[in-house]
Amino acid sequence: MSTVIRRDPRGEWIARNRLHPLHSLLQTQQARWAGPSGVLRKNPHAVGFIGPNAIRRIDRSGTEQGVNVRRIAQPEAQLPLHQVPNPAFYITVVPDMVGGRLTAHDRDLLGLAHQLAGSAGAVLAVVFGEHKEAAFDTAGVDRLLVLDGHEYEGYAPEQRVQALQALESQFRPQHWLFPDSRDGGAELGRRLAARLGERPATRVWSVKEGVSVSRAGAGQQDMAQAVPRLILAAAECAEPVDETRHEVLPLALAPPALRTLARIEDKGAVAVDPAVVPMAESEFILSGGNGVKDWPLFQRAAVALGATQGASRVAVDDGFMTRDRQVGASGTWVTARVYVAIGISGAIQHLQGIGACDKVIAINLDPNCDMVKRADLSVIGDSAALLTALIAAVDAWRHGAARNAA
Repeated sequence: MSTVIRRDPRGEWIARNRLHPLHSLLQTQQARWAGPSGVLRKNPHAVGFIGPNAIRRIDRSGTEQGVNVRRIAQPEAQLPLHQVPNPAFYITVVPDMVGGRLTAHDRDLLGLAHQLAGSAGAVLAVVFGEHKEAAFDTAGVDRLLVLDGHEYEGYAPEQRVQALQALESQFRPQHWLFPDSRDGGAELGRRLAARLGERPATRVWSVKEGVSVSRAGAGQQDMAQAVPRLILAAAECAEPVDETRHEVLPLALAPPALRTLARIEDKGAVAVDPAVVPMAESEFILSGGNGVKDWPLFQRAAVALGATQGASRVAVDDGFMTRDRQVGASGTWVTARVYVAIGISGAIQHLQGIGACDKVIAINLDPNCDMVKRADLSVIGDSAALLTALIAAVDAWRHGAARNAA
């Protein structure tokens, strides 16, 4: 067998010609990699793919449908792993976990905890009840304590504070961090501060060089003080962790020696009008776009389903919905469990705004639009007919349930 290395002039020409359909086949460079300092680097020339007509395409849905050219699969870049085998101390974070997931406020709080922990400490996150968060590692959690007993379900601040007191006795965290929000973190942090005899810093928006800065005077003044043990931080108090992965090692909490009976009884959630629920907090959103021709029917469907109404930018610009109901990067970023998009083609700004939604359902006439590619379930058909049938099905189910109850 000859050992002479022979050149392939045609292959070399294809490798230099970025517009050739086979160009990507001969490229071996990675699209993303971690540099020597741990910062994630990206190759802009590796974004997208070359279509059969030699035009570079970028499929926003990530499926890259319609590609007829075989390409070499590049390995996914891995963020550097941050490990703390024997932490000198703990920075404990109690996130809100609205809907069972980390909110943007929670991620900012974890970023602040990562700053306070440095290289010697570990960030310990405490989660009450069941959750469905799968990205604790990239959010900056070194240790995870999940308390999923029935006594922590619903509104149970007394039982939760008692568990946090047991954690205080067992681990002695150097700092406690709570989100200063109306989703439970503000109340829980103040209750724990009263139990521990600590004076917390509230509405903290900056912590640097041992000094915490809080909002005061109706938001018109800043108040600086030494960093206390217990911090109630505002949103955007720090940059979230995005350049490292963390171990998320599980921890166990020793049961408290003495349990007290709760004086607060949770009677369950109070029914509210979905129309007054802010979209950023809604779990079920029915959103309409340019493909909706019968808006009164759309509104009746939202009422029948008990969903919060949303809209695309085109529908808002046309006056069918108010500006506060606009979904997308230029409107409101939503984290609904179920997001139903009716007649929305799927512009990049809209897809960015629904990126954190669990399940996306698309109703559209175009089977090739970006929203259909993004959706977990797609229904191709006329929106008016589908909404009419949906309203009838919901009414029949409710009447059947009422008859069974009687």
